[in-house]
Amino acid sequence: MSSQTIQPPAHDAPDAAEPEGRAGALDGPAFEEWADQVRTAARARDAVILAHNYQRPEIQRVADHVGDSLALSRLAATASAGTIVFCGVHFMAETAKILSPGKTVLLPEPEAGCSLADTITADDVRAWKAEHPGAAVVAYVNTTAAVKAETDVCCTSSNAADVIRSIPAEQEILFLPDQFLGAHVRRVTGRDNIHVWMGECHVHAGIDGATLRERVAAEPDAELYVHPECGCATSALYLVGAGTVPAERVKVLSTGGMAAAARSTTAKKVLVATETGMLHQLRALNGDTVFEPVNSRAECRYMKMITPAKLLRAVREGVTEITLDEETARRARRSVERMIEIGQPSRGGE
Repeated sequence: MSSQTIQPPAHDAPDAAEPEGRAGALDGPAFEEWADQVRTAARARDAVILAHNYQRPEIQRVADHVGDSLALSRLAATASAGTIVFCGVHFMAETAKILSPGKTVLLPEPEAGCSLADTITADDVRAWKAEHPGAAVVAYVNTTAAVKAETDVCCTSSNAADVIRSIPAEQEILFLPDQFLGAHVRRVTGRDNIHVWMGECHVHAGIDGATLRERVAAEPDAELYVHPECGCATSALYLVGAGTVPAERVKVLSTGGMAAAARSTTAKKVLVATETGMLHQLRALNGDTVFEPVNSRAECRYMKMITPAKLLRAVREGVTEITLDEETARRARRSVERMIEIGQPSRGGE
C-alpha cells in the first residue's frame, strides 16, 4: 500500500470553476461499469467510501454515505470497515483520521486543499491567543488538525451558536477562521466580545449580496436557502428586514439544515446559496421542487479535483494515506469531543 504523510497545501483561490451542470460526467452504462469496478475494489480493500455534499455527482452516487465532513467522520469512526476512502478535501480526511486513529484513511487527491482552512495556521492561533490571554478559542471544523490542536472547542455552522453560549458571557472568544460565520454567530448570540478571524471560503464569499438581490428580484416567489459562510448572508437578512422578502421564505442553514428543509418544503422553487454540488442532494430529496443555485459558477475546484479515475485508483492501490502526529491528533480530538459534549451536531453540520 502506498503511504505518505500529507501536509495541508497552501492554495491561492482558483479561477471560477465550470458552471453547474458540467459536461463530460459519467452516466448510463459507462457509470455503471465504473461504479462496479469501484465497489468491487472497495470490498476487496475492506473500505467504506464517504463523499462530501460538494463532490461531483458521480462520486456522490457511488459513495456508501454522503454528507458533511464532521457527520461523515463520525460515521467513519463507527463503521466496521478498516479503510476509509474520504472524497473531500484535506482537512476533512484529517478529521476522519482524528476520530478513527486505528483505521486507514485515504484521500484520492492529496492536493485537494481548502482556501478557508488555509487562511490560518497553528502559529497564527498561538500568536492570537498571546494577544488575548484567557480567551476561549472556538474553531469551525473547516480547519487543519494542527489548528484544531490549538483550540479549546470546535463547532459546525449548525451548532456554533450553542457552542458560543456554553462559554461564560464575560469570557472573550476568538472565533476562527470564517468571518461570515463569525458575523452570523455574533448576530444570533448578541455577544460583543467575540473576535473574528478574517478568513473566508473563496467560493462562498463569491456568492455576494448583489448577485443574491438580482436573483431574488427575478424570482420573487422562491424560497431562499443561504449557507452562513456566504458573503450574501447579511444581505439576505437585510432583505428580510427591509420587507423585500418575507422572513418565512429566507433560511440561513447548514448543509444538513438545507437537506432537512428540502424534504419538507412545498415551494415550487428554491434558490440555494452554497457550493453547487449540494444541488445533487437537494434534488434527490425532493423531485417536486426546482432547486437552482444563486450563483451557477459557485463551484469549488478543490472539491472537484477528485475524479472517477482518481477514486478508482485510490481503492485499487490504497492511495493516498493520511497520517497525523499522535500528539497533534490527541489534542485535536479533545477539541472535537468537547463540541460533541455540548450538543450533537445535526446531520450536515457544515
